[in-house]
Amino acid sequence: MCGIVGYIGPRDAYPIIIKGLKRLEYRGYDSAGVALLNGQLNVYKKAGKVSDLEDFIANKNIDGNIGIGHTRWATHGEPNDVNAHPHISGDGNLVIIHNGIIENYAVLKEELQSRGHEFKSDTDTEVLAHLIEEVHKNNDYPIEKSVRVALQEVVGAYAIVVMSQDEPDKLVAARKSSPLVIGVGKDNDEYFIASDASPIVEYTKNVVYLNDGEVATVCRNGEFRIKNKEAQEETPFIQELELKLEQLEKGGYDHFMLKEIFEQPTSIYDTFRGRFHVERNYLQLGGLKEHENRFLHANRIIIVACGTSWHAGLVGEYLIENFAKIPVEVEYASEFRYRNPIINEKDIVIAISQSGETADTLAALELAEEKGAMTFGICNVVGSSIARFTKAGAYTHAGPEIGVASTKAFTSQLTVITLLALHLGVLKGQLSASEWQEIASELETIPKKVEEALKSNEKILEISHRFYESPDFLYLGRGVNFPVALEGALKLKEISYIHAEGYPAGEMKHGPIALIDDEMPVVCIATNEDAYEKMVSNIQEVKARKGIIIAIVNEGEKEISKTADYVIEVPHTLDAFSPLIATIPLQLLSYHIAVLRGTDVDQPRNLAKSVTVE
Repeated sequence: MCGIVGYIGPRDAYPIIIKGLKRLEYRGYDSAGVALLNGQLNVYKKAGKVSDLEDFIANKNIDGNIGIGHTRWATHGEPNDVNAHPHISGDGNLVIIHNGIIENYAVLKEELQSRGHEFKSDTDTEVLAHLIEEVHKNNDYPIEKSVRVALQEVVGAYAIVVMSQDEPDKLVAARKSSPLVIGVGKDNDEYFIASDASPIVEYTKNVVYLNDGEVATVCRNGEFRIKNKEAQEETPFIQELELKLEQLEKGGYDHFMLKEIFEQPTSIYDTFRGRFHVERNYLQLGGLKEHENRFLHANRIIIVACGTSWHAGLVGEYLIENFAKIPVEVEYASEFRYRNPIINEKDIVIAISQSGETADTLAALELAEEKGAMTFGICNVVGSSIARFTKAGAYTHAGPEIGVASTKAFTSQLTVITLLALHLGVLKGQLSASEWQEIASELETIPKKVEEALKSNEKILEISHRFYESPDFLYLGRGVNFPVALEGALKLKEISYIHAEGYPAGEMKHGPIALIDDEMPVVCIATNEDAYEKMVSNIQEVKARKGIIIAIVNEGEKEISKTADYVIEVPHTLDAFSPLIATIPLQLLSYHIAVLRGTDVDQPRNLAKSVTVE
């Protein structure tokens, strides 16, 4: 959710922090703030976006080469100046920034109030600042020990950075269930702290990902210490970033979302590159190799995910059951724990998450581990919590996705799931050599076919001009394209704020058909051949009630094209790969409608990219 940045070193801190907050603004943009230390502590914060904070700070004192910054997605307390981070302790000595939720904040607050503490905000974070102050005041500990002891009283999730006026040459960072990464300057003379690597990559490639329960202290003299929750010293494990700075720029596009839509031929190719080879009859997911026997004898696979990743999981259910004949269940991670699910040692739980930090999905994985199931992660971010928690997994290699509404991450997830389904199909002997050859040959063509599908951009813009003021949309699909209908509706809701619903086309007559009139646009995904005739019938049912049909069909399709009001053609592929192609025009339709409505496409209201709270 929220974005955290910290810096200590020889440079001016403010420009680094502000640039970092802009890079992290996709994590939350309700309010923003910075704290800078240079003899005195200066804290500036403002409701709104980072640009509003910049305007507010203009002509103010921004001196200092140590500082912290925060961009917020509100949990406790409405988005306003007072609730914005950083938060200051009661004595004004220390400041804190925080991502996560302190679940027992009310109990802690009541106890601190009884000891004379007064609070200015409605946030749980201010309570933590006062708690650290209380520990420090009563014990005269150095700030890092005060933080570690205070956190022993905390229930919940957090990534925090603390700065103290009494100890102006150090920053203290800690995490539990929320991501935090520390960048190390080449001469160990400066350190960068952030929620993810995007604010760091411009300055260093060397990073350390904090583990749950760890407290890190970085000092101006080059010291870098990490202690675990038992106060034992840990050796920082430095990794090298693969992230490139140009991946974080718009590259001439008006929005990151449009750039990321057009990056999909490359991101899909990067996802399967090196993992299969048709001529050599080679297919291998590295994360699966050591666990093939477990998959081979699995009773079932349970996929847990949220939002767009859940839709990818639904496609996975079709593909794994089709190719590998293994029973699959797909669960909302946010609901998984709360119905006491039956899980055993012969189950495999696959978690799908773009960020690898989704709190609900992590909680589902923890439950699966307790029950003895094997866990497998599919995520996009190297070093993320899910990547480190699961026994095995596969990265999607989509590259950074800045637009909050997921596009290339979704198709990369579909690609990994497709490879997984094919691998399992071969492993279990459900796919013959000739079937594998045919399927793999077609999979190789998908990046090029996605490129062709993107050429419908101008036509989709024309259609968007017709419908951008429509209050409602209905999306229909069958079989493997039912999840695509759900995803198309979600994209429209997320960025245009138009009410949209996705349905299995066969369910339309069981209720949603009541909504159809001559003003209702109905998007019909009719690219999978196994459901083609049924989709023709469903489209006729819509037209009989004067509904407006926007049809996604294969190139050269004849029958639906005669009936539909608007037709978008995409290249033909195997039904199993149809979601990879059919989703492209739906992404473009959502994008253009949102732009025409004047919404903030990359940072839609109330949303954040990485959902690290439950």
